[in-house]
Amino acid sequence: MKWLIKAPLGKRQKMVASTLSTDLREKYKRRSVSVRKGDKVKIMRGDFAGTSGEVLQVDLRDYSVLVSGINIKKANGTEVPKALHPSNLMIIELFTEDKERRNLLDKKITAK
Repeated sequence: MKWLIKAPLGKRQKMVASTLSTDLREKYKRRSVSVRKGDKVKIMRGDFAGTSGEVLQVDLRDYSVLVSGINIKKANGTEVPKALHPSNLMIIELFTEDKERRNLLDKKITAK
């Protein structure tokens, strides 16, 4: 577990990856992609299984993802976003406004 705590940011970004939905798998010819802010995800496990929302924040330090609409109540009554592990998520729509990400996804399609 020490390697997980001391991992550099480049490795952490790869570890914050989620599976793609079946139609995205066929389109991009990959099984998983790193989660980014703006992606639409569906929660597959836990108390919020079956709900979907947009990624608000990706925390590389804690390996967690915050999704819109997924909140928990604290003891004092305030609601805070629940941190989810990316392995419990499935990406249903990719945020492809970023040119670098589009190039990364298209690279695998043209290689085969």
